[in-house]
Amino acid sequence: MKTAIVTDSTAYLPKHIRDELNIYMIPLNVVFGTESYQEEAEISANDFYVKVREQEELPKTSQPAIGKFLELYEELSKEYDAVISIHLSSGISGTYQTATTAGQMVDGIDVYTYDSEISCEVQGFYVREGAKLAGEGKAPEEIIARFDEMKKTMDAYFVVDDLHHLQRGGRLNSAQAFIGSLLQVKPVLYFRDKIIIPFEKIRTRKKALKRIVEIFDEQASKGVPMEAVIIHANREEEANEWKQELEEIYPHVTIRTSYFGAVIGTHLGEGALGLGWYTK
Repeated sequence: MKTAIVTDSTAYLPKHIRDELNIYMIPLNVVFGTESYQEEAEISANDFYVKVREQEELPKTSQPAIGKFLELYEELSKEYDAVISIHLSSGISGTYQTATTAGQMVDGIDVYTYDSEISCEVQGFYVREGAKLAGEGKAPEEIIARFDEMKKTMDAYFVVDDLHHLQRGGRLNSAQAFIGSLLQVKPVLYFRDKIIIPFEKIRTRKKALKRIVEIFDEQASKGVPMEAVIIHANREEEANEWKQELEEIYPHVTIRTSYFGAVIGTHLGEGALGLGWYTK
């Protein structure tokens, strides 16, 4: 059976990786006033953060139209027997549900949608693994079962500079945002039950990042093979320094860096920094 791997732009997999692993991508949109851009296709992360600083109002985001999924799935049906479509958490976007609906409308190909319950390059862990297994000829059911196994140890924590982005986008309630700003705390946030919630309130960014490493260490100190990713919102130098520090402490962990692109960056704001991982 020949299986195609599809994801959305919020996995933030570079184009050369998508091309190399034969991964298909559907972009979400970021909207500045009346101008809409497909992230990763029409606006890069770097250009996005520059544009945000130039605008008075924060941008908005929107999920792909169902027609985008239908068009891609129908095109893939000419070459593939099945599609596994992996998307950002259904708790923060309707993209997964739209993909599921589109999959039910297409003939000639079996569409399996998967809710990553997370986003960014942590979502990308599933996409990379799915592409590898699909390339080996594994059945869709085997690949989905592997995803479910990965999900048991997958986690991600992050710190943001400004809670108002999350509050304005409805990803954090106004009381949580107000209290955080009032106390100048740097809360550690994480995904639970498909949504973003505060994990702990910490007074400084340095201490917040240290706390994230402590959580990571609960798994990483066991010495088992792991993959991890440091994700930044226009803080590449800080991300690379953090990567170097972690690699020295945890040589058995494969660590890469990635970024919060336009859509997720809209909600987290410039300066956000996170760490995600799973046990292989």
